[in-house]
Amino acid sequence: MLDENLARIRAHRNNIHRYRRLLKTRLSQLERQFIERRLAEERSALDGLTATTFPVGFRAAEAPTGAMGMAQ
Repeated sequence: MLDENLARIRAHRNNIHRYRRLLKTRLSQLERQFIERRLAEERSALDGLTATTFPVGFRAAEAPTGAMGMAQ
């Protein structure tokens, strides 16, 4: 299951990179709108998949004053 999800994450990331490259080229307004919509869909799918694959979020806890290991 994890291998499948990692492969899907990789595919979404590749698609996102491809769409970003395409947006740097000359496109008609219709083509640009289509690619921007697809890019938003890929980002949304990637966010959802990473949230379910890696449900634990890590946040850096703020260290108490003077707890940085420095002598005062």
